Amino acid sequence: MKKYIYTLASLLLVSGIALAQKGNLKRANKLFEMRAYTQAAETYETKARTQEVLQNLADSYYYNTSLEKAIETYRELFVKYGDSIDIEYHFRFAQALKGVKDYKEADKHLSKYYNKPVNTLEFIEANKKITPHNFELKQIENEGSRNDFGLSFYRDNKVVFASARNTENPSYSWNELPYLDLYTATLTNSNTLINVQPFSEAINTSSHESNAVFTKDGKTMYFNRTNSTRKKTDKERIAHIKIYKAELINGEWTNVTALPFTSNSYSTEHPALSNDEKTLYFASDMPGSYGSFDIYKVAINEDGTYGEPENLGKTINTKHREQFPFISELNVLYFSSIGHQGYGGLDVFRSKMVNGDFDKPVNLGSTINSNLDDFAYVIREKDNMGYVSSNRTGYDRIFSFSRQENLLAKYQVEGVVKDKNSNKLLPGALVEIIDQSNNIIKDTIVGENGYYVFKLEPNKLYKIRGTRQAYIDQELEFLTSKYGKSHKIDINLESLTNAEERIRQNDKGELQVQLDKIYFNYNASEITSEAAKTLDVLVDLMKKYPSIEVEIAAHTDARGSEQYNLNLSKQRAALVLEYLVNQGIDENRLKSVGYGETRPLNKCVKEGICDDEEYDINRRCEFTILK
Repeated sequence: MKKYIYTLASLLLVSGIALAQKGNLKRANKLFEMRAYTQAAETYETKARTQEVLQNLADSYYYNTSLEKAIETYRELFVKYGDSIDIEYHFRFAQALKGVKDYKEADKHLSKYYNKPVNTLEFIEANKKITPHNFELKQIENEGSRNDFGLSFYRDNKVVFASARNTENPSYSWNELPYLDLYTATLTNSNTLINVQPFSEAINTSSHESNAVFTKDGKTMYFNRTNSTRKKTDKERIAHIKIYKAELINGEWTNVTALPFTSNSYSTEHPALSNDEKTLYFASDMPGSYGSFDIYKVAINEDGTYGEPENLGKTINTKHREQFPFISELNVLYFSSIGHQGYGGLDVFRSKMVNGDFDKPVNLGSTINSNLDDFAYVIREKDNMGYVSSNRTGYDRIFSFSRQENLLAKYQVEGVVKDKNSNKLLPGALVEIIDQSNNIIKDTIVGENGYYVFKLEPNKLYKIRGTRQAYIDQELEFLTSKYGKSHKIDINLESLTNAEERIRQNDKGELQVQLDKIYFNYNASEITSEAAKTLDVLVDLMKKYPSIEVEIAAHTDARGSEQYNLNLSKQRAALVLEYLVNQGIDENRLKSVGYGETRPLNKCVKEGICDDEEYDINRRCEFTILK
């Protein structure tokens, strides 16, 4: 895939630079500058093995994935001219070595390049316990071409992909294959592409088109197209790539225009839409990039205009290539990189969005990444299926995949829930795991043994929260180990009755807040100043324990009619609730109930049998903890 994804440059036919002139070193350098690597290599092979010739010859082999020849030539280069070679040749030599799985020699050059120890075999072993999924890949059968890649979801079972199958197209000087066009096809249940047809003539031109992405309604598409003219950039003359937009109107693709932030001086490529279609992600080597290609994002405004492109930063981007972004419906960023540690060539990585930023990328592992280029990853998360492209077979191929959780990668958190004071197990307690976005991602209610266990991702910050009725919530923060080890966290909950003298259990087993009695004047529902002072104690208690929910139960004495007393008690309970809300207590934590004269505390069950003091006992409010 290096022939396409390095920049998708060198797009003009260079057949005019005749092979008859391959003996001319100046002409060979021109071919190399124009990235006609196949023809350049043929010329360099005939020349004296100077440092310049060996450097360009090795690079020509490397960029065309002739790795064995590249390794042989790089090795000769380092033997002859090691002290004077630019440090970047160490990186490319290492990538060529990784391409044939010679990791030990590759690490020597990478260690020198990064000026720190690099151990790829150790990384591969550790990554088995880090990558979140295992993948099962199946090559998609597709007659008619050896070079297809970048399959996109289109509509129903229709897909769109890029292919070099059109032999009527001019040959691409990089690899002497036809220029890329976009194609549509039907993907069958047997993993075969049928009814392969060229995409609209309004989209396919005599240049390269690739990497299409579509809005959910299928009426807007974004895609790559390479400029038909070259731009002089430093020592190279490059045909840059632009992202284009097209609209489907009355069944025809039209209004094909380059996006306003594209340029003839740099490339923008590999468009990807966020789930809400308000953000476009792409790769670019525009000014301000960290190195080769970086991942960017740009806002798509409601009026169809675009914001300013934003680089995703050093967490995602390196000085080398980061390309082929894809944003899943869960806001997970997938992309390919040769700059982050991997197996060789481009590897696919994932990064989760946390509080608006993407976290440290994780290599998706050896079940999907190879020692060569793996790229153009797309997925439907909920179905655990998708597509990826790779040149592991020698040509670009599209693979479908399914995925399963990698149990080796899960960090196990386990423990029991106990009473803090008695150490008794607390069956029925709820245990929750909360991520950095404050979302509850896992929960369980413990059984008689009080035991819980969760499988989590390694190297992540989480909170664990234990709750149980009549107990104070406990919340703890912890960081999972990088290498998937388990950890024991016991949750010790303190009962409210132990923590607060005012909270007691009644003879029905209910938890009640014991306040000084709130008295209401006879035939009145106003809260007195003394009652307000008492209620402020409850306000403080509920602010101290923000998860507590309370029932306000108002009672009357038996004087007056039963219906009148019921209404009066409801008014009193509602008035208490209003007072608490005015003091800053969330109304959702409160419930008001009026019981009238139905629950007396003494024998005064009807009018005329008790004195005033005895009746006063039944004019009261009670506060029961519901949760």
